[in-house]
Amino acid sequence: MWVCRVMVNPDKDFQCSSKGDEHSIEIENLFERLSAGPEGLLKTEAKRRSSICGMNVLQEIGKESLIKKYLKQYWNFFSMLLLFGSMLSFTAEWLDPGQGNIFIAIALLGVVILNGSFTFIQEYQAEKIMASFKDLIPPKCRILRDGNIVEALASEITVGDIIYVEEGDKIPADARIVEENSLKVDNSPITGEAEPQLRSLNCTHPDMLECRNMLFSGTAVQTGNGKALVFGTGSDTQIGKLASLTEQTSSVDTPIRKELNNFIKVISAIAMFLGVAFFMVGFIIQDTFLANLIFAIGIIVANVPEGLLPTVTLALSLASKRMAKRNALIKQLESVETLGSTTVICTDKTGTLTQNKMKVHSIFTGSKYIDVGKGEKPTDILLRVAAVCNNSRLVDENPGYKGDPTEGSLLVYVNGFRDTGKIQAEYPRLKEYPFDSKKQRMQVICSTPQGNKESYMKGGSEVIVGMCSHLLSDGKKVPLTAEEMEKLEEEHLVMAARGERVLAFAYREIEEEKEYENDFIFLGFAGAVDPPRTEAKEAIKKCHEAGIKVVMITGDHPVTAKSIASKVGLTDDHEKPVLITGKELQELSTKELIERLQAPSIVFARTSPVQKLKIVQAFQEAGEIVTMTGDGVNDAPAMKNADMGVAMGSGTDVARESADMVLLDDDFATIVNAIQEGRTVFDNIKKFIAYILTSNIPEILPFIAFVMLALPLPMNVQLILAIDLGTDIIPALSLAVEKGEGDIMKRPPRPREEKLLTPQVLFTSYGIKGPIEAAAGFVCYFAVLFDGGWKWGQQLPFTDTLYMQAITAFFAAVIICQIANVFTSRTKRQSVLTKGFFSNNMVLLGIASELMILGFIAFNPLGNLIFNTAAISLKYIVIAIPFALLLLGVDEFRKYGIRKDNTFVSRYFKW
Repeated sequence: MWVCRVMVNPDKDFQCSSKGDEHSIEIENLFERLSAGPEGLLKTEAKRRSSICGMNVLQEIGKESLIKKYLKQYWNFFSMLLLFGSMLSFTAEWLDPGQGNIFIAIALLGVVILNGSFTFIQEYQAEKIMASFKDLIPPKCRILRDGNIVEALASEITVGDIIYVEEGDKIPADARIVEENSLKVDNSPITGEAEPQLRSLNCTHPDMLECRNMLFSGTAVQTGNGKALVFGTGSDTQIGKLASLTEQTSSVDTPIRKELNNFIKVISAIAMFLGVAFFMVGFIIQDTFLANLIFAIGIIVANVPEGLLPTVTLALSLASKRMAKRNALIKQLESVETLGSTTVICTDKTGTLTQNKMKVHSIFTGSKYIDVGKGEKPTDILLRVAAVCNNSRLVDENPGYKGDPTEGSLLVYVNGFRDTGKIQAEYPRLKEYPFDSKKQRMQVICSTPQGNKESYMKGGSEVIVGMCSHLLSDGKKVPLTAEEMEKLEEEHLVMAARGERVLAFAYREIEEEKEYENDFIFLGFAGAVDPPRTEAKEAIKKCHEAGIKVVMITGDHPVTAKSIASKVGLTDDHEKPVLITGKELQELSTKELIERLQAPSIVFARTSPVQKLKIVQAFQEAGEIVTMTGDGVNDAPAMKNADMGVAMGSGTDVARESADMVLLDDDFATIVNAIQEGRTVFDNIKKFIAYILTSNIPEILPFIAFVMLALPLPMNVQLILAIDLGTDIIPALSLAVEKGEGDIMKRPPRPREEKLLTPQVLFTSYGIKGPIEAAAGFVCYFAVLFDGGWKWGQQLPFTDTLYMQAITAFFAAVIICQIANVFTSRTKRQSVLTKGFFSNNMVLLGIASELMILGFIAFNPLGNLIFNTAAISLKYIVIAIPFALLLLGVDEFRKYGIRKDNTFVSRYFKW
């Protein structure tokens, strides 16, 4: 190990910016240049340097300005159609002034501005929410301050700091390595090389980027550990310089965004087709150009669901807030919906299905069990190996250690008999060969107080026992015969069957500092227990009810894996799981693996993290939508490749960065809650669409009747806008905050190909509920006309009081029916009567707003002037109530048929 004796001089100047030769100069010279030393910086000096060099953060490059983001809200089909309608209205006003078209033009323009502004505000707030989530899990690192190893925010690192890195860490700054143990780093963010690069203390290349004694900010530690001297932070790092030359990459549309774009195109196409078609029909029946123009405007406006985009954003942002309260942080807003379509969850065992509170439960020394419960002491050599061949560290806070839970539990156990710090000081580590998922072992070379060298090893029982030639029995070294090996394997299986994670320990005397693979002396087994989470069993039951397959992937022994699977409810007494080991997985072809994956219950054991990618890809090839959990650096490829990557909050920086969602509590039940939110979001967006499309029919049919039957126009454009942008907005938004239905987690996942806008949705809105509302409107309209003495074929001027009363009645009828519609739209399958009347106060607020707007338009003189309406008797409004009840009844019948799985109803009415 290299040691430098340069002392820190706070008064001496230091270099904030890199000179580019930090890899090639002698390490003593670099310490001197930076006025630093191997004992690290003092807190006061670090603070002074940060004030001079700045915080260790990268400036966002290529980020869109707020103005650009705002203007983008107007670049969609709906906004274009409404702007087109506004232009047509201005044209109509210019051709025939004083007919009220100027108000329509201004209203449509105002609609576009309000809609764009509201959507922008929602998305801006959503971005702020996402940014605040990131602040909850800031990147941290271990550094030397005041001579002690402390955990600090990566942003607080400064030039001259000594940082400690280990497997799974993201490198926080550019640094020169001063100590390393089998350190491998993924430099692909800087150099593009996918293969992890071995690090060294020596300068191996004249180019800094190729030199092995360098660590670069933004790269990740794949294996091993080390210590390094920071010489570049923030924008003065290699990745900081690279970022300043690189613009932000364009984002890929998520499934829900593609669905929305598709929906917008379909509805816009319908609007344009109807507008142009009936404009031409008007010419055929010899209507004036102006009449046709007004008609086209009405058709276009009636078809555009103006509140769609802000409602979707609101639904997603509210869902992400609710999930954050449940300890699930969504990194991308629209990933919420992806969760809802999950069909398979591939989950880790430790910490996700279990409590991550490992505790040594049993010790077997090769000849007998040690009574752990009564505090019986094992051999000193076993305690020594458990303490020294260990990278965890004891702390005062719960659970008493930092690092790997299994290693931590060993330290806590050893510390009950001897001071672990003293053992590690007496047997200093000379070399480490870190745990490798392929080798399944960790080995260290240590010097003894007698001046000798010994190799200490721990790992998987099959591996360690196979590398031993002797065992320590009652303090004596005896040959390890085939018969003894068989006995050890039997004891190991007994421990594993209890659900224990079993590690084997061995040692040997050595002369050279190298990795040894034979002639070890077996010392014993340690079995650590991690109790299952109490809520895991119920959460897995929910998944099974929801048609979601849960697959456990663990590095544990198959017997341990089966025991835990049974305890958490992945299997039962009547169902044997398909057990696939890492070795089998390696030999299976993708086609063979897909066949094995058809089983209802699957457990993967002795699986390495890199094999997770093969599992994910096989499930995806089989047509599944996969959510993958992980916490280590090797889990990142599988999480990135999965439809939804979920990282543990306690996991590595690399895992958290690769994931779409982070679990702050590492709890499997939180994933299930998040899936429920995802399903609710998709349901609510569909409810909104079905609700908002229904009023299109009573808005379109008056214009068709106006052209085809020569009736006085039953509803003008101003009243259409009053519905779309007045009475419908709050009720529609209330559907975005509706809680999930009681059976939402008892349905199978929605098919991958299911669309937001389906033929069933269109048929329900345009073929059933819409015509009922239109019928109510026409009945009220004709009731007013006939009571006022109107004769069929008689034309009425727009200023005639009878005409104004008739269109007021039509408008009122639509509003009464829409009140029933919003109430019944709260559920897709269940009876709306199962929902508490007061369970969604926003629906009540929406209904109140509808009645207030109706009152203003029908009975207020200012409303009469703006919308060309007149006061009517309440009896004409009451006529619409039976139609509203009919709408409720028909929709309840539709839901009843779906719940009873009626073939006809499910085929044509299930949406």
